[in-house]
Amino acid sequence: MLDPTLFDPAAVDAETAALNADILARLTGAPDQWSFPAAVVRERRAAGLGPFPLAPKSPRAETVSIEGPGGPLSLRIVAPERPRGVYLHFHGGGWMLGAADEQDPRLERLADNAGLACVSVDYRLAPEDPYPAGPDDCEAAALWLLREGARRFGTERFMIGGESAGAHLSVVTLLRLRDRHGLRPFRAANLVAGVYDLAMTPSVRNWGEEKLILNTRDIFLFVQGFLRRRGDVRDPDVSPIQADLAGLPPALFTVGTRDLLVDDTLFMSARWAAAGNRSELAVWPGGAHVFVAFPGALAERALARMDEFLGAA
Repeated sequence: MLDPTLFDPAAVDAETAALNADILARLTGAPDQWSFPAAVVRERRAAGLGPFPLAPKSPRAETVSIEGPGGPLSLRIVAPERPRGVYLHFHGGGWMLGAADEQDPRLERLADNAGLACVSVDYRLAPEDPYPAGPDDCEAAALWLLREGARRFGTERFMIGGESAGAHLSVVTLLRLRDRHGLRPFRAANLVAGVYDLAMTPSVRNWGEEKLILNTRDIFLFVQGFLRRRGDVRDPDVSPIQADLAGLPPALFTVGTRDLLVDDTLFMSARWAAAGNRSELAVWPGGAHVFVAFPGALAERALARMDEFLGAA
C-alpha cells in the first residue's frame, strides 16, 4: 500500500520547500499566460523570456524530418555512439506549449547513463492543431521507429515516455499501437506526472488558484484548447484512464506530492497493475509538477530511478 508518511509536510526537505517557494514567487508575480495567444507564449519562452531559464541545447543533438499525418514531422535525436536501446520521448506543455529541444539535458543524461538513443517528437500543438493532431503525430513517430529503428540505431529495444501531457501521449500511443495495429513493441514506459483523466481528478479539481507550476484553471484551459474542435473526455483516446489497459509494458510512474496531478498518477498506476501489468510507483515528498526539471537532490534521486528503470529494460 501507499505509504501515507510520504504526504506528511514534515517529509519535505528544506531544499525542496525553498524551490517550491521560489516557483510560487516567480509565477504569482508573472503576467497571466492566458492573456496571450499560445504562439506568443511559445515565442517568448523560446527567446528566454519565460519565468524560468531555458535548458541548454545539446551540441550532440540532431534533427531529422519524417513524413507525418499533417506534413513534415521533426524528431530531435540525442544518442550515444552505440545505443543499447531507443527511448521515444514526448514533451510536456499541456498539448499547447513546449518543444522537443527544451529538455536536452535530461535526454543527454539518459543517453549517457542508460545507453539510450533518445528521440523526442515535435508533435503539432493546440489550439492551432487540436486533438487528434498531436496524438496522430505521436502514433506516426512510433510507427516510424518500428520501421526504421533497427536500421538506424542498431537495436529493437524500444522504450517510451514523457512528462505531463507527454506521459498522456505516451499511454495514448501505446493503446493506439495495440488496438489499431496489433503491436506491443515497447519494453517499458517512463511516465512522469501524467494527466490521464481530462475530466479532472479530485486533486486537480480541489487544488484551486495556487500557481505551483499549474493550477486548476490551467488544466481546465489546456483541456479546452486541446479539445477545441472535437473529443470527449470519456473517450479512452482522450482520457486513457478509461481504457482497457491489458497487455501494456512495465511502467514507472513518477509524481511529487505537491503536484496537482498526483491523483492521475495514483489512479493510473493502480489501474495499470490491476490490468496485469507491472507498475512501479515513485512518489516524492514535496515535488511540484515535473519537479525533475529543476536541479536539486530530489530531482537527482528521481532521475536516477528513471535511469535504472530504463537501463534495466
